[in-house]
Amino acid sequence: MSDDIENGGQNLDDLASQIAGEGGGDSSSSGDEILGSVADFPEFDDSLPSSIAGNDKLSMLKDLKLNVFIELGRTKMEIKDILDLERGYVIELDKLASEPVDVFVNNKKIAEGEVVVIDKHFGIRITNLVSAEQRIQGIQQ
Repeated sequence: MSDDIENGGQNLDDLASQIAGEGGGDSSSSGDEILGSVADFPEFDDSLPSSIAGNDKLSMLKDLKLNVFIELGRTKMEIKDILDLERGYVIELDKLASEPVDVFVNNKKIAEGEVVVIDKHFGIRITNLVSAEQRIQGIQQ
């Protein structure tokens, strides 16, 4: 079907021979011969299964660094209150201390978790992953 053209269902070989016989359809040509040859392309290497090739593509992405951030909560403040901030000032957030925090990767929520302390560092214990359908919806938008 790839050899068929829309012009009368002729294949490309028939059309090429017609053009060569008519001198390219150009009345000003002096009967110059049209030279051409078949393109020679190397064969594909089928020695590697496609699943391995697919894994290679995925492995290329595994070392990419993505922005990850944890949202403890949010609040709104007037500019005058922001300008009055000083050391020791406490900002109240909209979430309760017992509520899970949100985990974002590249500005997309992927999970919820609880804050833990590990050797004087904060960490997050994942308690709930966002469903695959919700993650895909974020990509399609």
